[in-house]
Amino acid sequence: MDFFQAPIVTVFGSADPLAGSEPYELARAVGRVLACQGYGLANGGYGGTMEASARGAKEARGLTVGVTCSMWKSKPNAYIDRVEQTADLPARLDKLISLGHSGYVVLPGATGTLVELAMVWELKAKRFLPPVPIVCLGEFWKPLLNIMASARPGIERAVRIVDTPENLRAIFPAQQT
Repeated sequence: MDFFQAPIVTVFGSADPLAGSEPYELARAVGRVLACQGYGLANGGYGGTMEASARGAKEARGLTVGVTCSMWKSKPNAYIDRVEQTADLPARLDKLISLGHSGYVVLPGATGTLVELAMVWELKAKRFLPPVPIVCLGEFWKPLLNIMASARPGIERAVRIVDTPENLRAIFPAQQT
């Protein structure tokens, strides 16, 4: 199957977590669950939770794409099947969003991950995205969702929070292969 014809979920996360750390293993489990459900996985293609989610997907025989940026000299991680290189950060974010035509999973992260979440959330709120899931993993993003709900009641319904990677199975149903 052509990679871009497969259902793809984009996973947003941090480059910081090291292999073996709790955030790394959480991201690895996310990749494994999504691949077991029949989804391809797109992410930023570098280290940390990007490497971990791609690694988990590959362990479950899933397909992976890494969206890299020519502004950085880093090499894509070893678990990426296909590299899509972009010229700058806005183009990178646009590509990650367009690839995630089956939904988005947002892992704990810092400002870059916040920008990614904010962009897909705003696009969904304005109905510029199809009605696909945006899922945050863990309690990390809950204070932000609460702040946004106080500013615009109801906006928080566009984003779901799950406690574990296994809970993603209810949101991303198994695909026919």
